Amino acid sequence: MDNIAIKVTDLEKVYKLYDKPSDRLKEALRIGRGKHHTEHRALKGVNLSIRQGECVGIIGTNGSGKSTILKIITGVLSPTSGEVEVNGRISALLELGAGFNMEYNGIENIYLNGTMIGFSKKEIDRKMDEILAFADIGDYVYQPAKTYSSGMFVRLAFAVAINIDPEILIVDEALSVGDVFFQAKCYHKFEEFKEMGKTIVFVSHDLSSISKYCDRVVLLNQGVKLGEGSAKQMIDTYKQVLVGQYAAPEAEGERLVDDEQLRQMAAKGVDGSKLEAQKAEKQSGMAENPELLEYGSKKAQITEYYITDGKGMRTSTILKGSAFTIHMRVEAAQRINAPIFAFTIKNVRGTEITGTNTMIEKAFLESVEAGETKDIAFTQEMNLQGGDYLLSLGVTGYEGDDFTVYHRLYDVLNVTVISDKDTVGFYDMNSKVTVK
Repeated sequence: MDNIAIKVTDLEKVYKLYDKPSDRLKEALRIGRGKHHTEHRALKGVNLSIRQGECVGIIGTNGSGKSTILKIITGVLSPTSGEVEVNGRISALLELGAGFNMEYNGIENIYLNGTMIGFSKKEIDRKMDEILAFADIGDYVYQPAKTYSSGMFVRLAFAVAINIDPEILIVDEALSVGDVFFQAKCYHKFEEFKEMGKTIVFVSHDLSSISKYCDRVVLLNQGVKLGEGSAKQMIDTYKQVLVGQYAAPEAEGERLVDDEQLRQMAAKGVDGSKLEAQKAEKQSGMAENPELLEYGSKKAQITEYYITDGKGMRTSTILKGSAFTIHMRVEAAQRINAPIFAFTIKNVRGTEITGTNTMIEKAFLESVEAGETKDIAFTQEMNLQGGDYLLSLGVTGYEGDDFTVYHRLYDVLNVTVISDKDTVGFYDMNSKVTVK
């Protein structure tokens, strides 16, 4: 297709791991029989297409293959098998100091990096003032790179990458090193790039940034692509992976899943009979999600949930500035040592806005016996801006040192906030203003 910026087909990357340097030498010289290495498959038959003008996020746990696939796309690594097609000039920010000569000063490294990407000296000269202004590292630009702090590396590297007019920008986690003001400046550039129709591929553990900036998200785990789709759905599924509640596909016969299939797979094997019974009996006015995402070990289960306003009436519409209460009933199937009851409120893009739990609030630190029922109520004032939000509920805890999810319900209720005064951002700080 003409509008494809990056296309990855059946991508495999296998690393040879040696116990000691001599094993590598023996294998190179063919001394002895058999292999002297073990193989690690970092990527397993990954397929991916990124259209021109898209901002695509790649998420996954450490060791999932995120950085490997970016290095192959940018040509830093060669694939073991598979094909990569890139249509457009790439600028990449992969690792701290990558592409820098430690003996060169900042100016010399700008020319070095620009030349490596394919720019002439005249083109770099025209961009030099913009690069230096964006990096804002002062006279350090005339010092050797080996004297730079990690923050200076990132500022200069990103200034080069972003200001030389690439058609495709690839960023791997590096922005987390810069200070908050520099990060804000970088994300502003992301917005400009999106408006200009540039292609951005973005790897980060900052799920809020992934949710805010990415049109589409790809989820990798142990070298396999679990799925791709909306930021909200992929982030929810990623959280399942983090707590061991998602079974990774086998390497052979990779299963690709879309948003709707992920919902079905995540809920597979979960007994939703009690929730279904509640839905059948629910009161009018409660905006429940018929396709909620549900998982957990079910040693404890959320059997009822609802919201009440300041007058105690069940509703999912809350007036900004008024009190409201989130209710959940939990039944324990087994004895649980100090369960943690929690709620989270997200916007429609999946960004977590606020939330808390009984451990943070030091509200409940006791054990619950098998068969026991607990009614939990979180009461607070609604200070979110007017609009629609999604409520998620959870029961978790620790078994020894292991964090365990007993039951989670993602996006279980829609909460609508009615407001006659919306301020800037997600919530209202209720400022008291005086003018003299």
